[in-house]
Amino acid sequence: MARLRSDFWVSAYLRRCSVEGMDAALRKRGAAEAGAIFVKVDRLDGTASLYGPAPQLFLDGSTDRLFAPILQGVTPLDVEERMRRELRFDPDLWLVEVDDRAGRHLLDLAPEG
Repeated sequence: MARLRSDFWVSAYLRRCSVEGMDAALRKRGAAEAGAIFVKVDRLDGTASLYGPAPQLFLDGSTDRLFAPILQGVTPLDVEERMRRELRFDPDLWLVEVDDRAGRHLLDLAPEG
């Protein structure tokens, strides 16, 4: 089974956030078919987190998109700087921003290990 296209996944994710009462917005549109997806979570208290694609070793043939924390409990400016570097490396990435005081992200996280 093929993996869900990035544009469909992002659209569904934005809708899910809305249903859960979370403010989420598409900040950068990437490659429709397979662009890497990053999610910035701003807790609105001066801290933010960044989630990105999990390393390939966690995918083991699964079609699910798994995420891993990249930055946790940093300033929103730290996340912006990291995303500037990511964009230089991969201009086809997607960036979604979620504003949630509780820090909810609704992402499937890869197991730690």
